[in-house]
Amino acid sequence: MADAALGRGADLEEDDMDDIRQERRGQSAYEREYEDDHSWEELEEDEYGNLRAPDRAAEQRARRRRLLSAAQSARIRRGMIRYVQVVLDLSRAASLADMRPLRAAVMSGVLQQFVRTFFDENPLSQLGIIVLRNGVAERLSELSSSPEAHIAKLRGNLDTGGDASLQNALDLAVGSLSSIPPYGHREVIIMLAALSTCDPGDINTAIKAAKQQRVRVSVVGLSAEMYVCRRMSQQTGGTYTVAMNEGHLQELMLEHAVPPPAPPGSSSVSLVRMGFPSRNPEAPGAAAFTGAECLLQPGGYTCPKCKARVAELPSQCHVCGLSLVASPHLARSYHHLFPVKPFSEVPADEVATSQGCGGVQPDAAPPPFAEGGPYCYGCYLPLGQQQQQAGSSGQGRRAAAAAPAAAVGGGGGPGIVSRCPGCKNLFCFDCDSFVHEQLHNCPGCECLPPQLSAAANGG
Repeated sequence: MADAALGRGADLEEDDMDDIRQERRGQSAYEREYEDDHSWEELEEDEYGNLRAPDRAAEQRARRRRLLSAAQSARIRRGMIRYVQVVLDLSRAASLADMRPLRAAVMSGVLQQFVRTFFDENPLSQLGIIVLRNGVAERLSELSSSPEAHIAKLRGNLDTGGDASLQNALDLAVGSLSSIPPYGHREVIIMLAALSTCDPGDINTAIKAAKQQRVRVSVVGLSAEMYVCRRMSQQTGGTYTVAMNEGHLQELMLEHAVPPPAPPGSSSVSLVRMGFPSRNPEAPGAAAFTGAECLLQPGGYTCPKCKARVAELPSQCHVCGLSLVASPHLARSYHHLFPVKPFSEVPADEVATSQGCGGVQPDAAPPPFAEGGPYCYGCYLPLGQQQQQAGSSGQGRRAAAAAPAAAVGGGGGPGIVSRCPGCKNLFCFDCDSFVHEQLHNCPGCECLPPQLSAAANGG
């Protein structure tokens, strides 16, 4: 009897252990499924203090207002050749886990995307990276036009610790920008995670030096607002913003990729000497010593002035100092001066009664699923389908985020429909943003015949 009771007790313990293991496996699966689902961060607070779901239409309208303000400031003189030092705060505050997995990892990812976007928007500019840790400012990469070199340096130097020192960061950044030619615009962008600065002296002296050297200092914070950062940005003509989450941090950083307005009283130099080098063959027999490091390699470009060989464009000749560029680099810098005209928002009742994609010229090959209803000229998605694609679950949001950019349509909720003032075609919100932020050309206007294109542009 006793042996039987012991046997039943052992079986019960094994069953309990199996239940515990099964529960743990289920919990682990749940955590993996919703590891990246921060749905609570999307909640907003209204004027009465109640929590509510985010208003996608309001977010889209706010983004459209930024696009409109950028288009309205097109006639403002901008610095097309920029020299930017990015300061990354890797103090102990960057090791906090309020942004998953760590603040340092999130800031590094955002900075890598900023570097690529910066050189896409500013092919004639140069950028360098400075890191703050243990109260010291360290130069991570020199001023150059190679995004891959900056990203490679950044990926291997993410150790955190100690305090942040804004004075040391300003001294190092301003010192490296003091020898910039007069036609270059000097900027410092600080990604600050700390709530304090531990300086060896008076930071006001460093701020005055930055102002005297015409260095524009901007700060993107991850914590609460600091008075010293606000004062520093105001005195140097920069901006100071604080990120609320990862997506907002990325948005604030990418705003600095667009050239800022030139400060009043800046240099009046209108002509800059540049060279258009010839490309060398890639054959192994054509190898030569390239660049200041004298690396023996084929390819590269030959300076038209001194015949020295450089590895990539744009760059500065290490022998004669001539700025070396290619014609596409100048063309990519052109769209900041003449951006696409802002699209006008179309009321919902007008969209419901519209057919096709609108436009002054009928679409020669409408999509088969349109069935006479309105659809976007850019992605060919039916405009009425945008409200149906709004995913309410976390799984739906992740699926929409993983979809290609051309297929999301209005996946974030009821979408805004806009119309180009030139070709009169209808566009969904995503295509509207893509045209103004990345493409910088309206596809409908580009496809118009010459006589219609002249009429659309007011010619």
